[in-house]
Amino acid sequence: MSCDNIPHNGLATRDAVVGLAALSDPSLAEWILREAAFPNSMVDRITPATGARERALLAADFGLEDAWPVFCEGFAQWVLEDRFAAGRPALEQAGVEIVAEAAPYEAMKIRILNGGHAVIAYPAGILGIEFAHEAMADPQISAFLEKIGKTEILPVVTPPPGVDLEAYRRRVAERFANPRIADTVRRLCLDGSNRQPKFIVPTIADHLARGRAPRGLALASALWCRYCSGETETGAVVAPNDPDWSALKARAGAARENPQIWLDMDSVYGPVGRDPAFAKLFAEALDALWREGVRATLARHLSGAS
Repeated sequence: MSCDNIPHNGLATRDAVVGLAALSDPSLAEWILREAAFPNSMVDRITPATGARERALLAADFGLEDAWPVFCEGFAQWVLEDRFAAGRPALEQAGVEIVAEAAPYEAMKIRILNGGHAVIAYPAGILGIEFAHEAMADPQISAFLEKIGKTEILPVVTPPPGVDLEAYRRRVAERFANPRIADTVRRLCLDGSNRQPKFIVPTIADHLARGRAPRGLALASALWCRYCSGETETGAVVAPNDPDWSALKARAGAARENPQIWLDMDSVYGPVGRDPAFAKLFAEALDALWREGVRATLARHLSGAS
């Protein structure tokens, strides 16, 4: 039973275990496939990176010294498929949600929470905002998150059984705004080349398949490109924040004149990057960010003028 925070973690665990077994004993691998169970699960709890602030808070609040304390929010959700080989512990007594399929919960979290983190992170990063709760206290950024959530993310998310998506979205926004967590904007901006194709691009693809123009998500994607140029609007250098940072920075610089260069990253955008309607929206958003800046571009989008 995998508790790793990756989609389809049970299937990934099964493949790893069966593949390793097959290297030494193919019959053992066949037995595992036939007899064992690997339920998928979804875990959700915001856990910021440990730094000097967390060490100082631990010492001040509890009188303890620890080089690596782990802080987390009060909220926790653990969803687990009821797929076991020979019964299971009564995990529901510890608050675990036992469900038939974890996939709808995974999709909800990835699109609304993880996608929402990306929506607030890049404008905040370009504006030099340090913490997620400070980004949420910014009227433009919080309004941008709300507008995208209501008009572009929720309409293409299938709700899990009994879940109110709008209530879930509001709860996510409240969690982002929690000052006690002090999640850094830099952490949320980390590894966009891996996160964007999981958290943002599939939602864009769903809109395009329905013949709709996701202007907000195009702007969110353009904000990622602008961030990867490596400089904030105050002129501060953005330290490398992606395993592919050098390539991303070079591509973001070239995209200032030719936005399609950014969308040509097939590993990120795939067919979405080749869609003419999306390419037009992205190019308009990126041009506005460079010409007018984040504030003016967000203001126009929020007013409905773009």
